Amino acid sequence: MRKSSAINPFVRGLDRLQPSESVLLTGAAIAVGLTSALGVWLFKFLIGVIYSVTFLAKTEATWANTWIAPYVSAIGPWAAFLIPVIGGLVVGLIMMRFVSEERHHGIAGIMEAVALTGGRLPYRQMPAKAIAAAISIGAGASVGPEDPLVQIGANLGSFVGQIARLSDDRMRTLVAAGAAAGIAAAFNAPIAGVFFAIEVILGEFNAGSLGAVTLAAVTSAVLTQAITGPQPAFHVPIYAVGGLPELPFYLLLGLIAGPIAAAYILLLDRAGTLFHRMSIPRWTKPIIGGVIVGIAGIWLPQLFGIGYETIGAVLNGETLAIGLVLALLVGKLLLTPISIGAGFPGGVFAPSLFIGAMAGNAFGQIVSAAFPQLSITPAAFAMVGMAAVLAGALHMPLTAILLLFEMTNDYHIILPLTFAVTVSVVIAQKLQRDSVYTRALARKGVRLERGRDVELLTNIRVDEVMERSPSTLRATQPLSEASDWLFRTRHHGVTIVDAANRLCGILTLQDVERSRIADRKLPPGATVDDVCTHEVLTAFPDESIDAAMRRMGTRDIGRLPVVAREDTHRLIGVLRRADMVRAYDVALTRRAELRQRGEQVRLGVYSGARVQEITIQPGALCADRSVSATIWPRDCVIASIRRGSDIIVPRGDTLVCGGDVLVLVAKDDAAESLRELSGN
Repeated sequence: MRKSSAINPFVRGLDRLQPSESVLLTGAAIAVGLTSALGVWLFKFLIGVIYSVTFLAKTEATWANTWIAPYVSAIGPWAAFLIPVIGGLVVGLIMMRFVSEERHHGIAGIMEAVALTGGRLPYRQMPAKAIAAAISIGAGASVGPEDPLVQIGANLGSFVGQIARLSDDRMRTLVAAGAAAGIAAAFNAPIAGVFFAIEVILGEFNAGSLGAVTLAAVTSAVLTQAITGPQPAFHVPIYAVGGLPELPFYLLLGLIAGPIAAAYILLLDRAGTLFHRMSIPRWTKPIIGGVIVGIAGIWLPQLFGIGYETIGAVLNGETLAIGLVLALLVGKLLLTPISIGAGFPGGVFAPSLFIGAMAGNAFGQIVSAAFPQLSITPAAFAMVGMAAVLAGALHMPLTAILLLFEMTNDYHIILPLTFAVTVSVVIAQKLQRDSVYTRALARKGVRLERGRDVELLTNIRVDEVMERSPSTLRATQPLSEASDWLFRTRHHGVTIVDAANRLCGILTLQDVERSRIADRKLPPGATVDDVCTHEVLTAFPDESIDAAMRRMGTRDIGRLPVVAREDTHRLIGVLRRADMVRAYDVALTRRAELRQRGEQVRLGVYSGARVQEITIQPGALCADRSVSATIWPRDCVIASIRRGSDIIVPRGDTLVCGGDVLVLVAKDDAAESLRELSGN
């Protein structure tokens, strides 16, 4: 009751004012943008405070001119080793005490929440997670600050949506807006923040969400610049491309960055699995990670923390020995998965940029030495390498390109940058289907496409959600009448049939517009048949929504005529994008019901019970009778009924039919009775 009394006044205020949807989303987006910027600033300030104690902000292994110098001198080189270990202990205790076990780390958890739970995030845990992340970075763990910053913004968006009791769609929008605001404040890059929200969080372009996401990102960036100034994340000189002779080398850099990004994805997954399988207390795992990071940091202190100072030095032309550059590349490629797998909260953005900068710099040095006549600048290759590895690891090319532009304020290298990023993403996706974020989701059975869990849709058939009586127009109708009908009904397209009501095409608004442009080439009295699309993709009523959705995505179309398998011109219905959204909601409901039923079953099952499937034969004792009308064995619970591709959660009045497959939880001694009832 206490929680309800804290929320109700706000909700009652909204009910009394009754703002329009645009006003409500605008106000919420501005609030999310402002609070995200403040949250990001506080997080960075906390990292700075911790740095001032640990002094790991320096990339050199020196502790001079600090009050801690005498103590460090007494410890010797082991000082660098002890800081991550102590940090791991503190982080482990905080996570164990204040943060519950999470299904997915960082942004992957946000993506799952947006796709499956309407953007509802456990925002109460965010302060503890932010403090633990700041300690992780300050203690030298090889992680970045961007995942926590995105989480801060996303959790604030979810918080606003939950206290205002907004719909799932609006809450998803606010979560995406918060994520965009976090990126905008983290890198002073509002445009990249918007594209990050579209490419990663939402998974698709949605005009209804774009305004709120953009407004939050811009608001966050404006406040951040007012507090910290408008400077970019990295100050770099302007690099000019040397001409066409250099472009093949950028192509080759993309070919190198792709496998590196794929290896990064794989190592993150393997390290997480390795630490997850360790049968040791949760709080001890960050200590193990801290030991490994500390040992590496004794010889390579540049690997501690975020690594922006080293990136900045490379981008500004500072010459590092190629052996050192390669050692830093391999070191960061290994230490980041170890740090994150061990339980240090942090991000993969900054390590991706670090790995890409080292890979590009090493490659640039090799090309420069091999072709001195080209006047190759290794720093330019380092900058392109940053975006190439980032895009390959996260599968977000547009965000990577725009992020690098905004972080460096350098627009002179767009051609090789786009070239290398595109090649890197293609190679990385060939080697690793999933990105850093989606791989963890896929391993838990959640595969997202366009922000939806497509695995959910494999059990929903087209004929369950299609429109069975679609609007149609005759192929012989005048084009002018069809055009007027489309504009009057506000349909984007309509199915075209012949005199026998057989499918012969689809007419869309684009077809009408093209016909107007080519009006002089059309015969007088042009009909629908003259301009409609005759080669039409179709769906079958008994196939899954998943298959139909993939077919629509191939050509980015909004509707599929549903036809009979035995006669592909016999129109049965139409499947639209709105129907797919409804199918997704149906699938979510079924999954929730099955999970709930499963929990009830697990609570009520005695020891020795097991899950088994039985097929009901036609004419069996329980066939064509309701569940409650059949006397089932005592130690037996029906968990679900599978009828064709449908999953039914049984109730007392649910009818059991011949051919049904029953999933039961029963003791072994009930097997004989079940065989008699099922007719087997």
